[in-house]
Amino acid sequence: MTIKNKDQKKYIFDKKIQKKDQKYFDELLILELNNEFGKNIFSFQTTCIGMMVIWITREQLLKVVNFLKKISKPYIMLFDLHAVDERQRIYRQNISESDFTVFYHFISIDRNHDLMLKVALKEKDLIIPSIVSIFPNSNWYEREVWDMFGIVFKGHPNLRRLLMSTNWKGHPMRKDYPARATEFKLFHLTKQKQEFEMESLIFKPEEWGMLRGNKNEDFMFLNLGPNHPSSHGAFRIILQLDGEEIIDCVPDIGYHHRGAEKMAERQSWHSYIPYTDRIEYLGGCINEMPYILAVEKLAGIEVPDRVKVIRIMLSELFRINSHLLYISTYIQDIGAMTPVFFAFTDRQKVYDVIEAITGFRMHPAWFRIGGVANDLPRGWDKLLRNLLKWLPKRLKFYIFSALKNSILKGRSIGVASYNKTEAFEWGVTGAGLRATGVDFDVRKWRPYSGYENFEFDIPIANNGDCYDRLMIKVEEIWQSIRILEQCLNNMPEGLYKAEHPLTTPPLKEKVLQDIDTLINHFLQVSWGPIIPVNESFQMIEATKGINSYYLISDGNTMSYRTRIRTPSYAHLQQIPSVIKGSLISDLIIYLGSIDFVMSDVDR
Repeated sequence: MTIKNKDQKKYIFDKKIQKKDQKYFDELLILELNNEFGKNIFSFQTTCIGMMVIWITREQLLKVVNFLKKISKPYIMLFDLHAVDERQRIYRQNISESDFTVFYHFISIDRNHDLMLKVALKEKDLIIPSIVSIFPNSNWYEREVWDMFGIVFKGHPNLRRLLMSTNWKGHPMRKDYPARATEFKLFHLTKQKQEFEMESLIFKPEEWGMLRGNKNEDFMFLNLGPNHPSSHGAFRIILQLDGEEIIDCVPDIGYHHRGAEKMAERQSWHSYIPYTDRIEYLGGCINEMPYILAVEKLAGIEVPDRVKVIRIMLSELFRINSHLLYISTYIQDIGAMTPVFFAFTDRQKVYDVIEAITGFRMHPAWFRIGGVANDLPRGWDKLLRNLLKWLPKRLKFYIFSALKNSILKGRSIGVASYNKTEAFEWGVTGAGLRATGVDFDVRKWRPYSGYENFEFDIPIANNGDCYDRLMIKVEEIWQSIRILEQCLNNMPEGLYKAEHPLTTPPLKEKVLQDIDTLINHFLQVSWGPIIPVNESFQMIEATKGINSYYLISDGNTMSYRTRIRTPSYAHLQQIPSVIKGSLISDLIIYLGSIDFVMSDVDR
């Protein structure tokens, strides 16, 4: 494994140059589309998403997507695909006439440029072509859109429920579908209903195009999970086996689904913050970051430098804690018990610092729109300094005692490997992508919250196997330690919250003397802020890959649409393409190397 420092001219992290590059590639793409399809056939939507948004017709969809994937410096990754129920939307400026919208988010790595395509659909004609034949990772995304909205993707190989149970009635993300349990009739689980639901869980190979055997022998079908220690959560994977060899498999998700995107439509902008902690419950504050930044884009809030550095410091503390758990449980999957107990001691020391700063440990919900909840407490620097003295020697111990162990290396080197082309095809991000030699890290390529002011490297490897993914996480801990040292030594002075009317209450003296200020204070505290009408987007480098929030405000106290794109979801969909032809024992090693949690998958 090597470390590559991104100091090339192409990625100079200057804001003026970044804006120029973005505009340049916007204009280049418009020119390319006009040359291929003709002028003035697409409409453009102005937003604060931070990327070009183009409306196309469904008849144009396959041609445009094919073109984007084949042009010079192509849009090689389908990053996200989902939908919006537009029927109750009030403010529709720059929006095509639409009852439902399907949106596609593409990334060009060579251009470091993003594009969002939108397709408008009418309520009585919810049919759109599938793009599975072009981007295989659209399979689950299209299934989820059908599951949540009832939009049919023509040509999809197996359009069926994904997150909801097979017998579920209705499509939960529609605006006319209840958002609270109290809006439903009382539910009674009779023995007959239970037997009916259990019957629907029986796996039928024919429904997935699988054979029950070949000319010489029958295949065995094995359920791994949803309750199995090696499945790392409520995750089920059905294996088609020829002896110990995996012929094919079907990942089955949704057992942890909590309707996080639906809940965002009934929570105020502030009160939704605690939910973001629990999307990927090991990431804590790091998963508050994309939501908070996306809301601040909508509100036009610029936070003080002190806020930016505090947020980075908490994010990197949580990154270290998540990586320590990953490394130690991965070693445990292979058969060594002791490192887990050592790592939990280290994790508690990290949590001690987090608790001293935020008052909480796993789920602080401490970032705020416009800042953080409180300023840093007295003595925080001493706690952090002691931690930074402790961690390096412990990390060296793990490397020497376990990660260079011949058994661990023998079980993981060369196992479940894939190349960068395959990684792009399946939307892989984070360590899984960097293990194939691609140094794509959002903190460097699209810096946010002041990461452009920090010195750190991007670890990469070239084999794309389980061992590379493991060792990249180890090196990322070293880089996080470097970032924390810079936070410790260069913490700016200043406010811990922006002085903005949408995030900071007016002064008490004014509230007591001025009726308009009193009304404003009352509404802010009781209802929450009214965020301006617009759409915004923010991606961040989370613990397991890229996490992002796409928000739509309709000028209300709560979000009209919140789309959460998580890395683990994409990584689990990739499993069958990687593990076919391997042994069951290799699957266990592969699952551990992905570093996923099911809350991140199911939301």
